[in-house]
Amino acid sequence: MQIYKTQSPIASRSNWLLSLVVLILVTFGVLALLQGLAVVLVPKIFSISLDETIAILTVGSSHPQARFVFLFVQGLAGGLSFFIAGILYSKLVDRADFQWKQQVATIEFKSIVLMILILIAGIIFNSVLIDWNADFVFPESLSQLEKYLREKEDQLLGLTKFLTDFDSITEVLAGIFVIGILAGLGEEVLFRGVLQPKLSGYFNNVHAGVWVAAVIFSAIHLQFYGFLPRVFLGAIFGYLYVYSGSLVYPILAHILNNTFTVIMLYLNKIGILEFDLEETGQVPILMAFAGLIGMILLFRVFKNEQSQLATHE
Repeated sequence: MQIYKTQSPIASRSNWLLSLVVLILVTFGVLALLQGLAVVLVPKIFSISLDETIAILTVGSSHPQARFVFLFVQGLAGGLSFFIAGILYSKLVDRADFQWKQQVATIEFKSIVLMILILIAGIIFNSVLIDWNADFVFPESLSQLEKYLREKEDQLLGLTKFLTDFDSITEVLAGIFVIGILAGLGEEVLFRGVLQPKLSGYFNNVHAGVWVAAVIFSAIHLQFYGFLPRVFLGAIFGYLYVYSGSLVYPILAHILNNTFTVIMLYLNKIGILEFDLEETGQVPILMAFAGLIGMILLFRVFKNEQSQLATHE
């Protein structure tokens, strides 16, 4: 069950292409507007000149507030943009109702625990996909494409390392808010809340909706060597929504996943434990597939729990 009810003609299967084109235009329009707003606001909020702001965002800078500037722009032009785009599209175009009160009312502690266990089991299996994707080698005829994709991956990884190379608890909290909360909320509202149920309707198949939305969700991150594990995570979030009918579960799962990574990176930096974004092969393959089996079984329990709750309402 996915709560996204609309009677708008544009949401019908016959208008699927127009609907998706409008969704893309709304999303990128909001992204462009908020990114521009962020660039205008940075000099006023951080007392940095516009030239220095542009330098920070394009070629890098050693300015002491560079990380805060990046996080501020990422927050506005990332998670918040997706959230606003999803809400605007649902209200103005699809004229749909998320029925937030109903979604929040169905939340229960046992299901949250199951959600966390599903996420942990999924992360364990995802280590295999991370390894396979990171080690993917193109045919010799596509060597130039592989070189380009590796270069882009290194650039994005460098940006990620910069954003998460926290020097203080204040920066950690800012990272959790932007990378964890805003990204988790915004991406789930747009990709699971709006896109997934629309695709499920177009294909007349809820599983197709989950996986195609997960593929699109992964693709917009523009990281080929992280594509498969992000698709898998997106599918986990998608099925949490399908089986519960509440966006709260995938939102919480997404926030927990991102926040866990932020905290682990900081604990690694201060020497409490070892955690490397680039390291692969950290989980034995038998353990990884045990995680997959565990996740499937936990999803069955989660689904049954949600069905019982719906029956008692």
